[in-house]
Amino acid sequence: MSLFHAVFLLLTGLGASLSQDEKPTVPFGCRFGPQRPYTLLCDLDAIWGVVVEVVAAAGVLAAILLLIVLLCRLHSVTEAPKRSGIGPILLLLMGIIGLFGLSFAYLIEHNESICVVRRALWGLFFSLCFACMLTQGLRLRRLACESRSPGGCALVGLVLGLTAVQGIIAAEWLLLTVLREGNPACEYQALDFALACAYVAALLLAALVTATLALCGKARQWHCNVVWLLVSCLLSILLWVAWVGFYIYGNKVLEKSPDWDDPALAVALVAQGWLLLLCHAAPEAHACLRSPHQPSAPDYFDTSQNSSRMREASLDEDIPISHRQFVENQGYAFDENAAGLRSGNHHNGNTGARPSAPFRSNVYQPTEMTMILNGGAVST
Repeated sequence: MSLFHAVFLLLTGLGASLSQDEKPTVPFGCRFGPQRPYTLLCDLDAIWGVVVEVVAAAGVLAAILLLIVLLCRLHSVTEAPKRSGIGPILLLLMGIIGLFGLSFAYLIEHNESICVVRRALWGLFFSLCFACMLTQGLRLRRLACESRSPGGCALVGLVLGLTAVQGIIAAEWLLLTVLREGNPACEYQALDFALACAYVAALLLAALVTATLALCGKARQWHCNVVWLLVSCLLSILLWVAWVGFYIYGNKVLEKSPDWDDPALAVALVAQGWLLLLCHAAPEAHACLRSPHQPSAPDYFDTSQNSSRMREASLDEDIPISHRQFVENQGYAFDENAAGLRSGNHHNGNTGARPSAPFRSNVYQPTEMTMILNGGAVST
């Protein structure tokens, strides 16, 4: 019995010592959370991972909510210029969701498969978003200059075609570096990564040019949309200059490479997603779903207008032709009698003198308004 107690105490002490040795390897905040390789999702020591996770999750929910609202109210958009822009907006929202989702790949400890996903989808999602912006710029320029828009299917096809080019570039880069040369997918130079995104930067610059040209159009109705697009392009360019400069040169100067490589790329993804969502997707969706402007009713109490002339014209149009002739005949008879009265009294052979001028002047002459109200009948 004593030997059994001794073995039991020995095993208990060994287990306690092993548990004490394992405790420091569990990051703070991940005791009841996910384990490796997902510790950045709960590691409170490396707080940047938790912040990126929360902001990216909020962005995904906001983009999905806007996507659902746009799909549910799609039937209410009846104007052709507005309806043609819905396809690029939907693709843009999908690209924004992809940017937020790709940021989670930088919160996982990298391996070969994770690195392939990062390198393949980084440029693809960015090119999808910037191709949508370029397409919207072309559409707004056409609306501002010619007051008509290309078809929605043509715009969607243009977006997919421009995005497919970046997909081919990313596939060629992976095939040449990983399969042909046999290099690990996670080992690449920062400059090579930036150069692989040169086509994406070209799309962004093209979107900026088209937005600038659209701003010079004659139609003022679309200038608000163009301004939002222009702001999105300018802020995106500033963001790209910032993250590319920090990723290539900043980490080396601060001697933080490669520790800060993943945080820099994850923050760039989340920042770009929120920028596009707030400055482009949301304003465009609001402009498409906004009800058309109803023309205001004419103000009949506005004395600044020539109301008397308008009333005379409307009355002349409402009076039948027979009534107009009757009124004209009455006016002619009145003028003839007045001329006779001025020339003196006229005598009749049978009855004597005609009625005097005061009596003739008091004869009832129907007015134009009376004729209308009585339906053409002359009241005695």
